[in-house]
Amino acid sequence: MAESKEEVDVLVQRVVKDISSAFKRHPNIDEIGLIQCPEARYNRSPIVLVENKLGVESWCVKFLLPYVHNKLLLYRQRKHWLDREALVDITCTLLLLNPDFTTAWNVRKELLQCGALNPERDLYLSKLALTKFPKSPETWIHRRWVLQHILDQFSSVAQMTEQPVESEHPDAERTLLLSNHLNRLIHQEMKVCSDAACRYPSNYNAWSHRIWVLQHMAKGNIKVFHDELSSVHPWVSMHVSDHSGFHYCQFLLKELITEFSQSSSSASTIFGSSQHWTSTVPSSSHLANGERSLDYSPSGERFATVLQLFYQETELCSDLIQTFPGHETLWSHRRHVYYLWHQWTQDQHPCGDGRESELNLLGTNDPGDTRPTCAIHGGNVDRQRHVSVPMEVDGVSFPDRDSKRLRRGILLPNLLTLQNEHIFVNSILDSCCNPEQKNFALAYKKWLDTVISAQS
Repeated sequence: MAESKEEVDVLVQRVVKDISSAFKRHPNIDEIGLIQCPEARYNRSPIVLVENKLGVESWCVKFLLPYVHNKLLLYRQRKHWLDREALVDITCTLLLLNPDFTTAWNVRKELLQCGALNPERDLYLSKLALTKFPKSPETWIHRRWVLQHILDQFSSVAQMTEQPVESEHPDAERTLLLSNHLNRLIHQEMKVCSDAACRYPSNYNAWSHRIWVLQHMAKGNIKVFHDELSSVHPWVSMHVSDHSGFHYCQFLLKELITEFSQSSSSASTIFGSSQHWTSTVPSSSHLANGERSLDYSPSGERFATVLQLFYQETELCSDLIQTFPGHETLWSHRRHVYYLWHQWTQDQHPCGDGRESELNLLGTNDPGDTRPTCAIHGGNVDRQRHVSVPMEVDGVSFPDRDSKRLRRGILLPNLLTLQNEHIFVNSILDSCCNPEQKNFALAYKKWLDTVISAQS
């Protein structure tokens, strides 16, 4: 093993060069890690590459990390000159070993701004760093900076494309390429965040980055938000104690509700043709007896879509609470979902006395029959009429007793009423022997009685 300063310098220079060569020879490296090896047993490079996995033997880190750290600090203090290629190699080695070293990321920002570094290459480096350090805050911060830099470039190109040019059509091909590139970046970021969340439990930094990406790169794209909500459900079902994942679901649900309240064509954008929805849920109108029913219009379509979102989230939460008793995260999520529902219904149909209005959904089998088949708040349900209507999923009819996971586009009885929440809590209290589950159920029931009942 090297001991003198000259021998150490030769060693670390060779290791830095080996790391750089490894990336050039194998551009598809997808993970880094340390190989526990207290001392050098063989006269060979400590860099090991197996099936796109890059490993560094631990014995060399105590020599390698101080060397690249001091080299970079001397460069920043203008006491030592390094060319751009050397800077790229040194910062790459340093950040793979210590990604929270802000100075190294700042040097790469400067290289990126002067055109000496490709933004895609920096995203790749930060992705590799996150495979070893999935919660590194500086890495997530730098990744957002690079993405914002790319978005600024997109904006500049888009403005140039939109400028009128005589005898030329707008550059539709360039616009399409930019759109495809943006979609690819969004998909890539979702994958990086998901991998980091799996590697480190309750990875707040990863989920916060995921929210940032949607807010800045997919703002107003309802399909992306809806696909994200659908794709994250299996993940949270396998990580029932990870509050960060459920917080992400709450963010998506709130954004979707806001968008549906503002857009007139959102539901058809996500669920395709509105024919399937209008066969089950009409839009708002007034009956002769003064009750509120639903007609066929875009507003009713949006209303049905919001009902579907709330129903899916509540059903998922109910299943998880019953399957995995004693997890406070699940009860907190249910509380948030019900509060969103409570606020949304009040915003849609406020009553003069401050109480929630009863929104009655009507069946559509007989146009002349105005009997309410479902009341969202406190109404009774004509269950026989629901049973007589076959459930239709993607053009295939299913009986009403089939799996609730398949229910889409069907009018659902007694959705999220205060009475039904009490029934659900009481069923948990009567059937569960888990003391923590009972405590969480009692706390939720108390919240319903003190907060929701007071506002209704």
